[in-house]
Amino acid sequence: MKKNSTILIVILAIVVIVILNSTLYTVNEYEQGIITQFGEPMGGAITESGLHMKTPFIQKFHRFEKRILIWDGDENQIPTSDKRYIRLNTTARWKIVDPLTFYQSVGNQRGVQSRLDDIIDSASRDVVSAHNLIEIVRNSNDVLNKQEENLIAQTSKLERVTLGRDSLRLLIMDKASELVTQYGIELIDVQIKRLNYVQEVRQKVYERMISERQKIAAMYRSEGKGEKASIDGQRERELQRIQSEAYKEAQDIKGKADAEATKIYAESYGKNPEFYSFLKTLEIYRNTIGENSRAILTTDSDIYKYLKKSRVR
Repeated sequence: MKKNSTILIVILAIVVIVILNSTLYTVNEYEQGIITQFGEPMGGAITESGLHMKTPFIQKFHRFEKRILIWDGDENQIPTSDKRYIRLNTTARWKIVDPLTFYQSVGNQRGVQSRLDDIIDSASRDVVSAHNLIEIVRNSNDVLNKQEENLIAQTSKLERVTLGRDSLRLLIMDKASELVTQYGIELIDVQIKRLNYVQEVRQKVYERMISERQKIAAMYRSEGKGEKASIDGQRERELQRIQSEAYKEAQDIKGKADAEATKIYAESYGKNPEFYSFLKTLEIYRNTIGENSRAILTTDSDIYKYLKKSRVR
């Protein structure tokens, strides 16, 4: 009898545990979900974390992610408006904002992946095919140096960006966002993961890019040469000014020196005119007769006159 009571208690404990396990459930902070009864949703979405209760056995809790999820698309070949074919690979981030609508429309995350494939790929194709290649390749005209208006005017014949890659990305996101709301999800952002050219147009695109860069480089070189000529002109004018001032200062110093020398000579001549005449005569002969030259002096020459007087003394 005692043994039967023990077995009954164990059976009752097991039944209670099973019932509690089917009645109680926990929701983590990164989860949300809905309750269904025989496949039909019961009530609204359950988004608060913690311990919750449901009717055992006949009700089921469906869990969905509350965190931001990633979608990665396949690479697609898309023609641009100017008939250039590119291979585009996009990626997106999304989250479930309405678990009830999400469950009723797609059921689970695997179902929404295929929907996003169709929606984002279609939006990407529509936007890219409506714009030229340069719009999806470049983001702006920064390569043209906006701070130099003259340079921009000269490069006006180059292909210009009006929207840019980031603006096209936002257009893709706007188009896709309008369609994903029916699945109870929200697009956080759409990014261009990779862009490549098909082999047939790759070489032509590279040649065009090289040609544009060469034109821009030639304009920079032309500006540099003009700036160099301006600097050289300023340098030449400054050099002439310095040389002119230096020549003027040198002439002033030379004039003062000559005047001082003349003054000294005059004072010397006044003290001993005959000795002054002798020194000037020697200076003249020193300047006119070279080292290996010979001079023939007559008896009436000036220097001979001084030498003769020196011998008599």
